[in-house]
Amino acid sequence: MKKLFFIAAVLSMSIAACTQTPPKSVSDNFNAKFSGATKVKWDQEEKNEWEAEFKMNGKEMSVSFDLNGKWLETETELKKSDLPENVLSVVNKEFEGWKIESVESFENSEIKAFELGIEKGNSEMEVQISADGKIIAKKEVKEEDEEDEK
Repeated sequence: MKKLFFIAAVLSMSIAACTQTPPKSVSDNFNAKFSGATKVKWDQEEKNEWEAEFKMNGKEMSVSFDLNGKWLETETELKKSDLPENVLSVVNKEFEGWKIESVESFENSEIKAFELGIEKGNSEMEVQISADGKIIAKKEVKEEDEEDEK
């Protein structure tokens, strides 16, 4: 019985040690901006950036803050059916024959746009399209890029 209690205590401490806690300014600003968030998981992305992954209004989201709690970016997972018609039209025209695999909206201090993961055969690409239907960026995704994200 003592061994079982000891193992449970060590396991609890190990799990607690893996949980990352952001600075108070970051968590305060997160709570103010996303008061309805559930299942919040924090991770320090870089030395000067914290990211929270969470659910809100039934959608998977993530948000980044700097160390002072300044909001940097929000991403929200969407369905293809959530895309505005003008964005979908650009994809169908400019990337004919490509299949949309993933859709996210993203917003930072400079822009609100959509990021789409598309594929055709063995080729994959990430495309960013502004809300008004302009292609902002496109980049081929290689297998090693996908491995880095995991």
